[in-house]
Amino acid sequence: MSHDLYENPLLTRYASPEMAALWSSQKKHSTWRKLWIALAESQRELGLDISEVQIEQMKSSVDDIDFDVAAKHEKALRHDVMAHVHTFGDQCPDARAIIHLGATSCFVTDNSELIMMRESLELAKQRLVIVIDRLAKFAQQYRDLPCLGFTHLQPAQPMTVGKRATLWCYDLILDLEELEYRLATLRFRSVKGTTGTQATFLQLFEGDHQKVRELEKLVAAKMGFDDVCAVTGQTYSRKVDAQILDTLSGIGQTTHKAGNDLRILQHRNEMGEPFGKQQVGSSAMAYKKNPMRAERMCSLARFAMSLGANGEHTMATQWMERTLDDSANRRLSLPQSFLAIDAILLIYRNIMEGIEVYPKVIEKQLNEVLPFMATEEFLMAGVRAGGDRQELHEVIRVHSLAAIEQVKVHGVENDLIERLKGDDRFAEVNLKDALDARKYIGRAPQQVDEFLAEVVEPIRKKYADSLKNSEGEVDLKV
Repeated sequence: MSHDLYENPLLTRYASPEMAALWSSQKKHSTWRKLWIALAESQRELGLDISEVQIEQMKSSVDDIDFDVAAKHEKALRHDVMAHVHTFGDQCPDARAIIHLGATSCFVTDNSELIMMRESLELAKQRLVIVIDRLAKFAQQYRDLPCLGFTHLQPAQPMTVGKRATLWCYDLILDLEELEYRLATLRFRSVKGTTGTQATFLQLFEGDHQKVRELEKLVAAKMGFDDVCAVTGQTYSRKVDAQILDTLSGIGQTTHKAGNDLRILQHRNEMGEPFGKQQVGSSAMAYKKNPMRAERMCSLARFAMSLGANGEHTMATQWMERTLDDSANRRLSLPQSFLAIDAILLIYRNIMEGIEVYPKVIEKQLNEVLPFMATEEFLMAGVRAGGDRQELHEVIRVHSLAAIEQVKVHGVENDLIERLKGDDRFAEVNLKDALDARKYIGRAPQQVDEFLAEVVEPIRKKYADSLKNSEGEVDLKV
């Protein structure tokens, strides 16, 4: 590792080796060679004069890439694809003449990127499923633990810790559905030619349109695709990139929202993310336990969300059958979007596998505002005891405003209950029973049960193998 040059922190600090490998030079250029082999094999099967010796020679060097030689060729040629054509030809002299036969650069660049995006989506899907499972376990554990709900970030009707976790989980499930759709509808570019007309392949097969169509399907099948783009220019439509980046941005949106919630809950001391025995929260304030994991999740999510715009602008500014101003942008935005999402989902999993919940703090903070939420119950109880509904409503209003003043102006505890106890008009009312928080959580526990059974369990069954191999806590790089 060199410390004299900038290194991408997505690689050195955040993303997994598995995702980084999917976007490596080795992966990309080995895939190029596999594409050239698939093209040559298919052309031979359809009658072109290509020998088995040539193909076998190419196969023997798929992963043996001399990147130094390729760099020398590219410096001279100023063309990355031709640099690797020459490098491959140097290693396979018998096959040199038929490598890249009839193809344009996008045959290898676009098709390899579609392959890498498909594999990256598969890995991201596994990450998503695991986080969904961990959130579901958390929701089950705390299905009926009452906590203060918030609207406008102000105290609202109570809910449960588990119900709140289902909200985080459901957002991820919506992302999973979108990701599954993108995978199911991802099509291969295959062999389309320089402007998408397949003119060179038609020449190679002496005007036989059916053989050109068969070639397209054969190459796609050899690379693991059932469907090909109906039409293209030189490139597959950059709409595909925009849609995939939007899917990744969606995961970023979901995880940023959950990360913010986790930060707020840690601020309230209701939860705590994993904190190592030797972990330092602050270089100055030794007592600090900052929510650095949730903060990092939000930070990377914001980055991933921002990259979605690259796909949109690239799609919108493509000229006619293609323009090369997409190239440098896509070299950055595509891999970095996947690397960021990979890191985010690893962090999210790490948090949920080690998160701590503090029920006593949750109960205390709920009880501080529960008297206000119980006022309707007080009102109904007072009426049942023989009071006048309108008169009692005014009594509660006056006492509530006085209690709020005590809390906000004088900084003392909520004394609404004591005020009502001291009021003769509530002498016959059992105020204590009205302060059971479980009276106000509605169907939250049952909603958790139904959500897990009807929504999460089918996902667990569908991806049982991914979950089976996910035991043990994930280890973050830093």
